[in-house]
Amino acid sequence: MTYTETFQVEALTPFNFDLSTRIFASGDKQIRNFVDCQFTQVIKINGKLALVKLTSAGTIEKPKINVELKANSQISLLDKQKAVEAIKFIFNLDFDLCSFYNEIKNESVMRHLVKPLNGLKNPTTPTVFEALLDSIVEQQISLKVAHIMEERLVKKYGESLTLDGETYYAYPTPQNIANVSISELKNCGLSERKAQYLQGATQLIVDGKLDLESLKNKENSEEIISELDAIRGIGVWTAELTMLRGMQKLDAFPADDLGLRHVISSFYCDGKAIKAEEAREIAKGWGRWKGLAAFYLIIAEIKGIKA
Repeated sequence: MTYTETFQVEALTPFNFDLSTRIFASGDKQIRNFVDCQFTQVIKINGKLALVKLTSAGTIEKPKINVELKANSQISLLDKQKAVEAIKFIFNLDFDLCSFYNEIKNESVMRHLVKPLNGLKNPTTPTVFEALLDSIVEQQISLKVAHIMEERLVKKYGESLTLDGETYYAYPTPQNIANVSISELKNCGLSERKAQYLQGATQLIVDGKLDLESLKNKENSEEIISELDAIRGIGVWTAELTMLRGMQKLDAFPADDLGLRHVISSFYCDGKAIKAEEAREIAKGWGRWKGLAAFYLIIAEIKGIKA
């Protein structure tokens, strides 16, 4: 039997629901995607899986989100509260974009991009482990190939939820991966080295030697990078991506990323190749929101917006 609850969630203005969720339009419908103006994803609340379906019920300046929550057991008031918390975290709904806009209002390129991207908020993974898993998989390969591997990992080792004849998958937890062999991980497309990195980090978490979720509460980004960088296979680039994707640390700036440097160059350097140091120098103009500004550049390029 399927249980359903519907309610609304509000967001700090401005918030562009379509723009902020459309980046998942090519995602696997059994994991997370955006189709026909509706965002769908499985989340874990109070130890059980639930499917959330989100649609916009407002405007950019008066944002409201309609939520349909589905599960295989009765949905309690606490379940709804936890679902609201998860949705707000995933889409950064309580973040005040105006702080960012005020910071970059005198920077000509970013000021120009803010107009067509008004209300764009960066998504966050429900757990830090999910962000770390994706960042390890994406090391030194194309995103297209990486996403195929990530979907294989989710469907093979993630928990499943079947509702009305349809099956959906949640990202694996560290416990899901803990006993998986290197050869099994390689069957999902990972290289032996990446399989070792993922297994090693997972074992640290399961053994209680690494508390990824607690890192979200640290204010000093350099301390977080240092702690993650000490783990085999997790360098500064992987640490910074994990911080951006899973911790809402919007000052993190992965300047070593070739794709990001290419995007920065297209807007600031006429497309010529730039080094990480040059990218960091340009990013100084974005103040404390370097990671968020980089996200705006990436989305601008995807949408074909010119400087």
